[in-house]
Amino acid sequence: MAGLLAGATVAVAMLLPMPAAAQDDARLRRLEAEVRALQRAVFPGGDGRYFTPEVVTPAPGETAPPPGGNPSASALTDVLARLEALESQIASLTARSEETAHQLRELQAAQEAAAAAAAPPPSGIITPPGQTPAQPSAELPAQSAATTPAPAPSPAAAQAAAPSPQRVAAVQAIAKPMTDDPGEDEYVYGFRLWESGFYPEAQQQLALFLQRYPNHWRATYARNLLGRAYLDNGQPREAATYFFENYQADRQAARAPDSLLFLAEAMVAIGDTNRACIALAEFGETYPALATGRLKEQYDRARNQVRCG
Repeated sequence: MAGLLAGATVAVAMLLPMPAAAQDDARLRRLEAEVRALQRAVFPGGDGRYFTPEVVTPAPGETAPPPGGNPSASALTDVLARLEALESQIASLTARSEETAHQLRELQAAQEAAAAAAAPPPSGIITPPGQTPAQPSAELPAQSAATTPAPAPSPAAAQAAAPSPQRVAAVQAIAKPMTDDPGEDEYVYGFRLWESGFYPEAQQQLALFLQRYPNHWRATYARNLLGRAYLDNGQPREAATYFFENYQADRQAARAPDSLLFLAEAMVAIGDTNRACIALAEFGETYPALATGRLKEQYDRARNQVRCG
């Protein structure tokens, strides 16, 4: 649009040196008519705020102005004045067009943000029957570490969960590592709680690790294991939150593919076949080597539980 208007201005400027005044005036009037038509396209239903009406009805007692305005002192002066008016209209139309485009971009961004905020979170995960916890080597480092007895749960947590004395004693018997990497110690302790079947205690410990050490290299392991702690405790919807976050946080992280597969199994468990198939298709496309390697058994098990078109 701006290019068309600029072309009109250049055309008018080229007319100025020509001696044929009548021809110049006719072309200038045609250009003015084209600008008015363009104004109507930019401002549908436009009024006097944007361009002067072609027909003006005089008020009682007034004399209607001549159609072409007051006669100019000379043909050149009239052409220059009208050229100025054209340039002013072009600038106004260009500014209005840019403002409209900016408003449209802002509206589109607002709509995208609203759609993202309204998207429902992924559903949770339920472990298929017969599934057993992963071997310690899958989540724990190979080296051994010195250990100390783990501290007992806080009084408030113990009172809220109302654990039996036997459970409290069993939790206290689980040793917490004491190495030169306190973040690793916190994660390993959470893993040991999960491995021993103390899922609520493991949830609390792993969440504490993520809060204190969000950038630790074990964070991807902790989010995935935290999801499994909720999953194994019969809280699939809470589990899905951590599986989904772990996959979204870094798709190249060590436990991102595991979380994506657990998310697919969750969709199967709750009957959401569509999302299960989407997750499985994304896993096969994103991690083809793992689909035939380390995670082949879990991948095949998940695909056998759902029929995807």
